[in-house]
Amino acid sequence: MGIKAALPKVELYLYTAVLGVALTWAGSWIVEASSENVSRKVFKSHVKPGWHYFGRKMDVSDFEWVMWFTTFRNHILFALSGHVIFAKICSMASPKIGIDGCKHRGLIYMMYGSLAVLLTMGWAFMSMVLAHCFILYSVALIKRKWICFVAGLTSLATFKMEPLVSWQAGFVTGSFDLQDILFYGGCGFSIMRCMSFALENCEKKDGNYTFLDLLKYNFYLPFFFFGPIMTFDRFHVQANNPNLTRKDREMWNITVHALVHLGAILVVDVFFHFLYILTIPSDMKLVKQLSDWSLAGLAYSNLVYDWVKAAVMFGVINTVSRLDHLDPPQPPKCITMLYVFAETHFDRGINDWLCKYVYDYIGQNHDGIFRELVATICTFAITTLWLGPCEIVYIWSFFNCFGLNFELWVAKLFSLPPFSTIEGAMSEATSRRIRGLFNAVNFWQIILYNVLSLNSLEFAKLVAKRLIVTGFPLSTLSVLLVTYCGVQLIKERERKLALLEDTVAEEPGKEKKE
Repeated sequence: MGIKAALPKVELYLYTAVLGVALTWAGSWIVEASSENVSRKVFKSHVKPGWHYFGRKMDVSDFEWVMWFTTFRNHILFALSGHVIFAKICSMASPKIGIDGCKHRGLIYMMYGSLAVLLTMGWAFMSMVLAHCFILYSVALIKRKWICFVAGLTSLATFKMEPLVSWQAGFVTGSFDLQDILFYGGCGFSIMRCMSFALENCEKKDGNYTFLDLLKYNFYLPFFFFGPIMTFDRFHVQANNPNLTRKDREMWNITVHALVHLGAILVVDVFFHFLYILTIPSDMKLVKQLSDWSLAGLAYSNLVYDWVKAAVMFGVINTVSRLDHLDPPQPPKCITMLYVFAETHFDRGINDWLCKYVYDYIGQNHDGIFRELVATICTFAITTLWLGPCEIVYIWSFFNCFGLNFELWVAKLFSLPPFSTIEGAMSEATSRRIRGLFNAVNFWQIILYNVLSLNSLEFAKLVAKRLIVTGFPLSTLSVLLVTYCGVQLIKERERKLALLEDTVAEEPGKEKKE
């Protein structure tokens, strides 16, 4: 049945009301748990003084958020602002010395990026990254994809597995707070970029890309330490495009996006003073006292926050890259809008990389069950290495790999008679409602499979037990009912977007006829 199946407006209003009341109710429980337990021992190490004039404390459990928007905010803004200013100065000064600044933008970005990395991390780190780049560049000249993969994954493993990671980290001197984050981020993303370069070089029919092309790609500062990853083919074309004219209202859109990200930062700051959603899961004694609804809301809100964090951090970086006339990977799709595993990701750059070089390459059209199984296993094997092999990552990879394949198995099963015949006899609205029931179950599979990577295995097990076993049937069915309402509202949004796309696609045809 098509995505354009409509439901009565009254029904959609009812879904909106049920979802709004449920979220408000669950949120009130979390606010109450946050306020009444702030003096607990576990809270003292994670909740620090915040708004003194309101007497509220702030949840500071997430080091990444605190690093980006509190502790090292000025350092990060200084480095990114310097990048924009340096590029602007060079583009203005280059014509005076007879150089086409537009044509050599990639070189200008590389000069600033490599200098910033050198001053921040030192000669040892710089030499280490260059050594890995040179090794993978040499492998790229062989033009054999399997050799590039073996070399790239081996290089990545040296930064993800002991004792090689400790041995390499020992060469980098210094003890500032950001050193470990910058070391692992810079090295890990560099290897993934080098692999993209090597694989794209294998596709190049005439000659090879140069080592300078790799350095310009790797040392683009906004992407260097924190990502997102932009595949080499896209970066190379955009960074070497001499036509720097902007589209209508492009600067306006960049400004609006920057203001939206600033607003999101302020909203998260407000929430962290009232909802201690990151600290509560670390206190299992308190968690066990919460109601089933509170647990469900807590698990859901943790994933929503992780999406917001990724969207904001990548959004800040993407704003800078758009000023450089690049089209970076989009922010991840909101977890609230996800009810299928095929669209679940928190880093669109890594997701695009994996899809291009592994998942789509092996899975092709993703219709074959065995080919899809091999594609997902290979994809999550590389993802496990990227995240760092450990027990929690193994479990997360297994369940998400299973979920992705299970979706295909179910879709294949229901495409066969008698299921396909029964659905064909239904109205489109009825089909949408039935599919919504399955999607609601799938939504909570996504929540449970991913919350363990954000909190702990013990917390994920408790949420699953309370919602599926001890909470059955009342808690289980009520949570699924609310989720079903949310899924139908998502489907309604998708229906309107599909109709809008059809309208836009039809307009050029009408103009031609006229």
